[in-house]
Amino acid sequence: MSAERDPTVALPVPNPRVPLAVEEILVAATMAVVAAITFANVMLRYFTDMSFAFTEEYSIALMVVMTFLGASAATVKDRHMRITFLTSKMTLVNRRRAEIFAMLCMVTMYGILAFYGTWATWDDYRFEVTSPALGLPQWIYTIWLPLLSVVVALRAGGRAIRVGRGVDKLEGEA
Repeated sequence: MSAERDPTVALPVPNPRVPLAVEEILVAATMAVVAAITFANVMLRYFTDMSFAFTEEYSIALMVVMTFLGASAATVKDRHMRITFLTSKMTLVNRRRAEIFAMLCMVTMYGILAFYGTWATWDDYRFEVTSPALGLPQWIYTIWLPLLSVVVALRAGGRAIRVGRGVDKLEGEA
């Protein structure tokens, strides 16, 4: 039996307290808005040689939101990036420990990102920084960094708890 997992075989998705559908619906809605903005911009350029250049700010902000929501969903589904060369050679107990350690590293990293993101958002608010194209308050865009960092950190913490309790199964576990 190979230590590598067959990517065509789906692992069961865990049952977290906050439904995963929250992130999936928000990612789909965000992607739909970005696609609509981009499509409208392309059509306007094609037919009028003008563009909605100001929409770039919205598109970039929405792509950041999509990235964080996708990271949150990937964490819950156990689809985050990993290098399994060493962990595939470990015993099940040690693989479980390594997974918990990885989740705690994620909690720490996203916690740091939330802390400094909050600081940056506060500076944008306090100094009344405005966006370059639309002149909107910049904190409207930057507030999503700390908020969604907290979401990902909570999802990683929840996964660490579920792995520690044995609720979430690891690859190769019966």
